[in-house]
Amino acid sequence: MSMQIHQIDFHRLDMKTRFPFRYGIASMCEVPHLFVRMHVEIDNQMWQGTSSEGLPPKWFTKNPETDFKTDDLPEMLTVIKQAAQFAMTGNAHRDFFSWWMNLSEQQTVWAAANEQPPLLANLGVSLMERAALDATCRQQRSSLSTVLVQNRLGIDFSAIRNHLTGVEPSDVLPPQPRSHVQLRHTIGLGDPLTESDIPADEKLEDELPHCLISNIERYGLRYFKIKLSGNLDADLPRMRVLSKLLNERVGSSMRFTLDGNEQYATMARFQNDWQELNGDPSIRRMVNQSLLFVEQPVHRDSALLPEVKKTLSDWPNAPPIIIDESDAELDSLPTALKLGYSGTSHKNCKGIVKSIAALGTIKKEQSANRQLILSAEDLGNIGPVALLQDLAVVAALGIPHVERNGHHYFAGLNMFPAPIQDQTARDHPDLYQREASGLLALQPSHGQLQLNSVNAAPLGLSQQIDLQHFARWDL
Repeated sequence: MSMQIHQIDFHRLDMKTRFPFRYGIASMCEVPHLFVRMHVEIDNQMWQGTSSEGLPPKWFTKNPETDFKTDDLPEMLTVIKQAAQFAMTGNAHRDFFSWWMNLSEQQTVWAAANEQPPLLANLGVSLMERAALDATCRQQRSSLSTVLVQNRLGIDFSAIRNHLTGVEPSDVLPPQPRSHVQLRHTIGLGDPLTESDIPADEKLEDELPHCLISNIERYGLRYFKIKLSGNLDADLPRMRVLSKLLNERVGSSMRFTLDGNEQYATMARFQNDWQELNGDPSIRRMVNQSLLFVEQPVHRDSALLPEVKKTLSDWPNAPPIIIDESDAELDSLPTALKLGYSGTSHKNCKGIVKSIAALGTIKKEQSANRQLILSAEDLGNIGPVALLQDLAVVAALGIPHVERNGHHYFAGLNMFPAPIQDQTARDHPDLYQREASGLLALQPSHGQLQLNSVNAAPLGLSQQIDLQHFARWDL
């Protein structure tokens, strides 16, 4: 296979949330959504590929001193534009993987020279990667899982991490993608837990569940992701309420993760708060019975420092802790595992090839005495592109549960024109259904998302969507 990128176009759709999504230092009420359309020559024929991503405040860079519109967003667009330029440089590559390696290496060198944080720089790589992979799967007329397991991309793990020399994708990935996945529902810092928590002037009229209890009742949820604020005075009473509510409404089948969102300056500080939280009998009982792991409690500036190893090694009853925002570079996961972390997260915005390599590292390093984790996290993903592409990767990686919150904080696909909604409804009826009002929305059932239509598609999305509905975005 020969591959060369000839043209990349960008489009924009501005979105508003149903209600504010509070996470870490941010509260998201609106977000620009970027679409990428790539024109790829593969074996002397032209193909198109698509990717998309919401560009949320204060995730890729958590700097409270900067303004999103004047500082953070322009910085995001700079790294995306640079990645697009690197994606189109050079002659034809022998396969997808050699193109990806060239793109990744150039972007890494450029980011270091221009003081761009690796997590942000990799956003640009991931958007190009997804669009090129979408085109490649269409050219191959095969699903993502088939293309990966048969290594039609030419992935060479040894070029990413030396300890994976000799490992093939088929050694790492399940032979078939998951047909369904448990939805892990986000409980944001500002989310109402009961109907009585919603002020009269904040009640929604869109037929979708708002408070936690109504989400449990509508979707049959059993898996949850609870956000921590890093403020024990707020977290302790909220965790008490949640332990009672989830026990009553879900019972012993409930599972949950905790997201620290980088709210702790050091691992020792998180350890102190953890011991305070676990000092409450009801919280301790919920943790002992149902906790899966804790995600990125320590700020990225300190999360991979050597002193973390001492704290974790001296903490005999530490919960499993994984990195997320700190998983910014190809060597981040091996570094984290040496410090005592239990794994990392998959997000398409961090990279697909990178997540496959992470799964290879986890399978190679884990043992009977050390169970390692590759989780699946969210970035407010919504359909009809970003959500479906991420679910396709989650299914191919074999991850059994995935945080999903885009459907919760956005009102279905009501921001998209009718032709795109209708196409999505036809192509993915196992994922989307219409409400009585006509609103097309994601429809989990028994706490699960059905993925048959996603798995049958090239990269989650059955057909390309018409981007002419959206404004061109000249980066």
